[in-house]
Amino acid sequence: MQAFIDQLIQEGYFQGVPRELVYAGSMVLVAFVVLSFFVAPLAGVTSWLERRVWGRMQSRVGPNRVGPQGILQWLADGIKNLLKEDIIPTAADKRLFALAPYIVFVGFLAAFVVIPFGSQLIVADLNIGIFYLLAVTSLVVVGILMAGWSSNNKWSLLGGMRSAAQIVSYEIPAGLAILTIIFVAGTMSMQGIIKAQGWAPWDWYLFYNPFTFIAFFLYFTAALAEGNRTPFDIPEAESELVAGYVTEYSGMRFLFFFFAEWGNLYVIGAVATTLFLGGWQIPPIPDYPVLEGILQFIVFFLKAYLWVFVAMWVRGTLPRVRVDQLMSLCWKYMVPLSFICLLGTAAWMVIWPQGNRAASMAMFLIGLAILVLFFKRVNYQIRHARPELYLKPYI
Repeated sequence: MQAFIDQLIQEGYFQGVPRELVYAGSMVLVAFVVLSFFVAPLAGVTSWLERRVWGRMQSRVGPNRVGPQGILQWLADGIKNLLKEDIIPTAADKRLFALAPYIVFVGFLAAFVVIPFGSQLIVADLNIGIFYLLAVTSLVVVGILMAGWSSNNKWSLLGGMRSAAQIVSYEIPAGLAILTIIFVAGTMSMQGIIKAQGWAPWDWYLFYNPFTFIAFFLYFTAALAEGNRTPFDIPEAESELVAGYVTEYSGMRFLFFFFAEWGNLYVIGAVATTLFLGGWQIPPIPDYPVLEGILQFIVFFLKAYLWVFVAMWVRGTLPRVRVDQLMSLCWKYMVPLSFICLLGTAAWMVIWPQGNRAASMAMFLIGLAILVLFFKRVNYQIRHARPELYLKPYI
């Protein structure tokens, strides 16, 4: 993006306009385009798809009235929330209460600045892209704390405090898992990390060594916990805290919190794809730059959205853990394992500075075997399920 703006300036398109103003205007324009034509539809469709996936997994229907298969349900929900009355409790801190959902939303939306959808399709390829992403997504916890405190409601306050403890705790194993890949790639640039990998699965950092393989699952688990996703949705545990930090919210302010949650699923998948799964890498296509760019975007999107589906799958099947179990998992297990992965990768790089091709191929075959066994087990459960046992009372 910056290179394109520099080229336009050199060609004299913005004569007499300060360079900083051109950059600022272009960033605002790109943010509007990304929000209106990618982030908003993505979060909306994800909310509909998630409910359909849950319905399928739990033998129920899900939304199916508005549009074909209920695909317009997210639009109906958005219009409904837009028309709802915006209520601010009398005893609330009105300024903080009104600002909190926008802080959460900005923290999530700013992450798209450094997400590389293709070799040329990125807003800003920062040399500290990963560091920037970790910094801006940390704004979410500030917004949630503001929402819980300003509501002047004990359920909201407890939900906000739980969220702060949870997110700050799980940032540690997530950050260490990311640092493991930074060690291997030697850069914090998102594009640089992707370019250091190849298009073939055995060239991905997921299969670089056993420690990066474990680091991937540590990152994904920690990211789900940071995003307040089941089984880690303790801050808004409705069975204990009504709706947690969003108890007092209504209308669009209420929707913004969940807008960020559904959109954040794609950010989690995009970061996992960038760090571990080769990003937008595809086999080289000479002399077809436009086709190459389109295929890169499709490959990156599908890889990232695969993990959105996995997050839906997890939420539709696993029960919520207790808050003490949540914190024990982080500090007693995930943090030590993250340090082991970090130190193990450092030792691996000392022994094999250029990597070990045979080990990468072996890790790929092990991963493939695990995947095959997993799907065989799923197929066995599907074929031997007896739905009449649990549907009989309703038939």
